[in-house]
Amino acid sequence: MAEINVENVTKRFGKFVAVDNMTLNVEDQEFVVLLGPSGCGKTTLLRAIAGLGMAEEGRISIGGRDVTYLPPRERKISMVFQSYAIFPHMKVYDNIAFGLKMNNFEKQEIGRRVRQAAELLHIEDMLDRYPGAMSGGQRQRVAVARAIAMRSDVLLMDEPLSNLDALLRLEMRAELKRLLQEIKATTLYVTHDQIEALSMGDRIAVMKAGKIQQYDKPDTVYDLPTNHFVGGFIGNPPMNFMHGQVQHQDGEVNVRIGDFSLIPSSVMQPLLKPYTGRLILIGIRAENMETLAEPARDALQVEVLVVEPLGSQNLLTVQIGDDLVKVATHPTFRVAPGTDVWLRFPAGKIRWVDRDSGQALYPSQQ
Repeated sequence: MAEINVENVTKRFGKFVAVDNMTLNVEDQEFVVLLGPSGCGKTTLLRAIAGLGMAEEGRISIGGRDVTYLPPRERKISMVFQSYAIFPHMKVYDNIAFGLKMNNFEKQEIGRRVRQAAELLHIEDMLDRYPGAMSGGQRQRVAVARAIAMRSDVLLMDEPLSNLDALLRLEMRAELKRLLQEIKATTLYVTHDQIEALSMGDRIAVMKAGKIQQYDKPDTVYDLPTNHFVGGFIGNPPMNFMHGQVQHQDGEVNVRIGDFSLIPSSVMQPLLKPYTGRLILIGIRAENMETLAEPARDALQVEVLVVEPLGSQNLLTVQIGDDLVKVATHPTFRVAPGTDVWLRFPAGKIRWVDRDSGQALYPSQQ
């Protein structure tokens, strides 16, 4: 078992609190992604788990063993760095074998593990090359092969794909996911790339200012963000947020956007009633709005400001009140800037957010 438990861990740099009383659990063989903007503390937490930067408060355990103050070599972990950290003067074989040699494995076992790792990463025909004769993607494969050859309890990965170009990142993302499913390693993966997080992780921990904002499965984080920050960070484009005023008329709650009225779903009616007379944030994904070319009674008329053809979809920018809103349409939906379209907002796809606290409002069953 290689479960990771982080309990109330804090790490400071002078007066700056990089990791703030954080608790996180990664189950055995689970792939967890730490996701957040630069400076949110995700790499600092990873380094604390690795023993490369000791936690000042709290406890870290791996496989039920307290490793809070153990040096890295005693934690039974392997790490892949953003910069690859492979030795340019060593051939690929020796780079992969380095950790095994340092731990005094027998020569025959070293050879067997190196070749197995190289085959998994499809670099078995490059073992006699030097890193300088390899592409960035190939060097990254060497770094990953070196880590998995150790067969450690835990694999820690710090933005391993960030130095690759977009097409190579797409290829390596799929390869890495396949590999980790095959070796069944407990993996903690740091990235600021939400596409990597959504496509690879079993669970995602979204971080901001040293704290975890939401920790859940990718589809839950995407569809049911816990607050304004998560909704506005996750997604490409991120979730739209518009301002509306809550009203209560004829026994029913509605939310006004200018002259247009939105009717919340029945399960949201009691949650929104206390907000009567107040402004609230209306969150909705670009792909969850229905776009019409003709007027409709229950649709909001808006002017198209920008049209971005993206191949698989067209991305429209419209203005609703003071808010710029992104709308995804089918590529066959033809519209020009300066023309009007009409938007429908399915009640079940709207996310209501408290304007003051930034917290999303959900029925208790969610």
